[in-house]
Amino acid sequence: MKLLAVLKCLSNCTSDSWDIADRVYECPHCGSLLDIVHPLEQLKSQPRLFWKNNFKARRLSFEQNDQSGVWRYREFVIPQLRSSDIVTLGEGNSPCVTTAGLKDYFKIDDIVIKLCGNNYTGSFKDLGMTVLVSVVRHAINAGKNIQAVGCASTGDTSAALAAYSAAAQVPSVILLPKNKISKAQLIQPIASGANVIALDTDFDGCMEIIQRLADSGIIYLANSKNALRIEGQKTIAFELFEQLDDKAPDWIVIPSGNLGNSYAIYKGFKLLFELGMIKKLPRLLLAQAEQANPLYLAYKNKLNTIEPVKAKSTLATAIQIGNPVSAKRALLALKETNGIVEQVSEQGLCDAAASIDKLGLYVCPHTAIALSAAKAAREKDIIRQSDSVVVISTANALKFTEFKVNYHTEKIKDINHSYTGSLTELPADYDKILKHIEKK
Repeated sequence: MKLLAVLKCLSNCTSDSWDIADRVYECPHCGSLLDIVHPLEQLKSQPRLFWKNNFKARRLSFEQNDQSGVWRYREFVIPQLRSSDIVTLGEGNSPCVTTAGLKDYFKIDDIVIKLCGNNYTGSFKDLGMTVLVSVVRHAINAGKNIQAVGCASTGDTSAALAAYSAAAQVPSVILLPKNKISKAQLIQPIASGANVIALDTDFDGCMEIIQRLADSGIIYLANSKNALRIEGQKTIAFELFEQLDDKAPDWIVIPSGNLGNSYAIYKGFKLLFELGMIKKLPRLLLAQAEQANPLYLAYKNKLNTIEPVKAKSTLATAIQIGNPVSAKRALLALKETNGIVEQVSEQGLCDAAASIDKLGLYVCPHTAIALSAAKAAREKDIIRQSDSVVVISTANALKFTEFKVNYHTEKIKDINHSYTGSLTELPADYDKILKHIEKK
């Protein structure tokens, strides 16, 4: 079965379509974002059991592309790519974890955290970047003139782009806001050999410049404005479908900044629904930092558009975005899933991170935003005790060691450090150590 995915206008203003290798990021007719569209009727021509068995067989395969949690589902992603085009670093296959303490903390019988930070560069961004860079290699092999791939980033996107571009031997250009990302995030693209440029602005300022570079043809745009990124990230839905025994959860909770991931996960479940593989769409709970909350403000005021805001400083640096690129996509996902939006204060972020860490689950500040939002929705009884809930953890918390250290040494300003751990220094004296342990 020969399948072909194409780019089309998200607003459906035209019947025109574009090849996936075309350097086009928005509709030339109406300016809307683009979307990857799949041949749904061809996919439907195969029974559900065919797809389930096919994906299961690939999970057991030792072939490199089959082992990828993205390319295992290639017919649902970019089916026309040749195997030799694909650039993979073993992305995906992230586990769902829970503990008895987590269930007690939320008073929810069925809640798991999906560890999407368990990717090669330490965040979910690898899922979209394997698709984008693979299509770039496909385009270069087809004779397209792409000299470099570039992005604006708050940290994780830069690490993913730099790593996958290095693997594909394609130059990359990274624009970062100066002194606004962690050292662990900063060193990743530098170590990968990217052209890293720190700018005295915020993410939105970096995004404005990288967009101009893309419009001039100097770089190929790798931010999530590019619909290819969405295709990789939507495979989170396919993995959850398999991990939850061929079902969709009642709720998916997602930390939200540039808003591409919220649409991607919705899009993945929508495809499963259209193919008759699930009976309902999960509801989305999109969580924003109170300091960078344009989606929350639009939701609260019942607006059909998201007005940009000036993002203030937040400990959740990766979602410190005031003008989200995928705003229109996120509003569509919220409408289609009867979703809700919550905002979380800096105190709520810190309390959630420290509390969940003490349950054996070491979480990044962005995942803490999602957890705090889920807690608030549960306390309002919007999420019920009997609901099944998946919280998306977007990054490995080891990328945010400064945040953890500053919290436990009580160095974060204007925060109550209520759940700090302790470090005790003692001489190597058995009796003194025993006395200390017994006292504790």
